[in-house]
Amino acid sequence: MAMMALEPETQEDVLLEGFLALETPEGFRAELIDGEIVVTPPPAGDHEDTIDLIAEQVYTKAAVRFSFSGHKGLLLPSGGKCPKAHLIPDGTFAPRESRLFRGAEPWMPPDGVVMVAEVTSSRPEVDRGAKRHCYARALIPFYLLVDQEEKQVTLFSEPERDDYHQAVWAPYGKPLTLPEPFDFELDTSEFV
Repeated sequence: MAMMALEPETQEDVLLEGFLALETPEGFRAELIDGEIVVTPPPAGDHEDTIDLIAEQVYTKAAVRFSFSGHKGLLLPSGGKCPKAHLIPDGTFAPRESRLFRGAEPWMPPDGVVMVAEVTSSRPEVDRGAKRHCYARALIPFYLLVDQEEKQVTLFSEPERDDYHQAVWAPYGKPLTLPEPFDFELDTSEFV
């Protein structure tokens, strides 16, 4: 009987296997970003309030109906500045008619996602850089970044390869236009 030689596992395979087997405490989030397992504690109240304000405005002001998830795991493609990543955006938006989240696995591809939103917290550089590159690589049309340190909101659009080619921003208190399919001005006056 011939023995088959097993391919040695790469460091990336071992890391992914360990990540997928990880059991985090209730309320904590584990993500695989840039070859690193990042575990974050439950978000502060201001963080959650900001995401709630964004979701509420999308529900009530957008030109089309959207579904929202604050806990959807996205399996993003690897390459360039974005090694294979498993991210859980603070907010994920998809057209309601697509029923994208219905029946989805815990980690789903980002196909059909129109916008992801992140509110910076303990590691703002990850939201500003690594996550932005991963979302662009996945060709997610819009990335909304609420930067609590800088007190500004940035909408990234026109993804290509590892980055977005368009960015518009507004300081807290000023409206930020969300283009079609949203087609409304995001009110940032209540962001803390």
